[in-house]
Amino acid sequence: MRASDKEALIHECLVQNYEKYYRMAYSYVFREQDAMDIVQEAAYRAILKSDLLKQPEYADTWICRIVIHEALRFLKKNKQTASVEEVPEQGQEDKIEDVDLQRALDKLDEKERSIVVLRYFEEEKIETIGQIMNLNVSTVKSKLYRAMDKLKKYMEAGGVNYGRLEKGV
Repeated sequence: MRASDKEALIHECLVQNYEKYYRMAYSYVFREQDAMDIVQEAAYRAILKSDLLKQPEYADTWICRIVIHEALRFLKKNKQTASVEEVPEQGQEDKIEDVDLQRALDKLDEKERSIVVLRYFEEEKIETIGQIMNLNVSTVKSKLYRAMDKLKKYMEAGGVNYGRLEKGV
């Protein structure tokens, strides 16, 4: 496949799946503008590196991986996650529940969080998540199980008490 064909395929995939990529980014930063910035940077990188796409049938999977890496890069660069103390502005679609969800997701490591987001926010199949994360299916399943167990314990402990529960205090 020629480079120009790959670039066109990437562009088409970006247009068709923009909402999906936005939701993925949003699940990391919980701010609309930051999520849009992440998707824009990921789109730029995907188009710029389109010649590196080896299997065109996995273009969406490849772009998902780029969006996740961009979201993690954004968080690392800003040395923060979205402030859980922020209260959404009136008129915004953001809800207070986002803060609770963010707190819970912040308890997960990067891979666990990515797997949970892909599975439950994007409703991806385990096999697809394995392709995106470059993990085998059994690893995805075990990480998903551990992540869900952490989230369950966090929620059962009422959220804020989770740190003490985790340390056995």
